[in-house]
Amino acid sequence: MNSEASLETRLKEMVIEECGLDIEPAAIDEDCDLLSPDSGLDLDSIDALQISMGLRRRFGLRIGDPKEFRRLASTIKKMAECVRALAKQNECSGSDPI
Repeated sequence: MNSEASLETRLKEMVIEECGLDIEPAAIDEDCDLLSPDSGLDLDSIDALQISMGLRRRFGLRIGDPKEFRRLASTIKKMAECVRALAKQNECSGSDPI
């Protein structure tokens, strides 16, 4: 498994754990809006807060504004892009990698 797939899998596992879902990571579509009815995950605004807190704790990614969260972290792929951008920024500044 490459590092790209590994990050998406880790993000899916984080969503599952933070939201108390009883599914396998493969059941989450990386392109689907996690909070939409089409996702089949039945997540709500409380779950979005849990995901936001999980991103902060596990990946150092802080998204405080709910509108910004919807824009930057509504899908697994978008979350992965944000985490990669943060890792690259930390790499350039000499901070600890993610």
